[in-house]
Amino acid sequence: MNNISPAETSRIIEMAWEDRTPFEAIEHQFGIKENEVRQIMRSNLKRSSFKLWRERVSGRKTKHTQLRRDEVQRFKASHRFR
Repeated sequence: MNNISPAETSRIIEMAWEDRTPFEAIEHQFGIKENEVRQIMRSNLKRSSFKLWRERVSGRKTKHTQLRRDEVQRFKASHRFR
């Protein structure tokens, strides 16, 4: 796995929890694949939180770009953070 800073790890976890952020967006931004995201989540979350997350993302169409509807083509939220 790449050398990932604590701030990047935090952002990856945040993106992985977001329902509409696909794994491909995480790969595009950080260069890590879904399996590596899973490893990061497993090693940084409590066991119960990791299980809950895995149940949420398993088979979720919004977490995989190729399963999304064609009209959804952005990686970023349409609003800006302050």
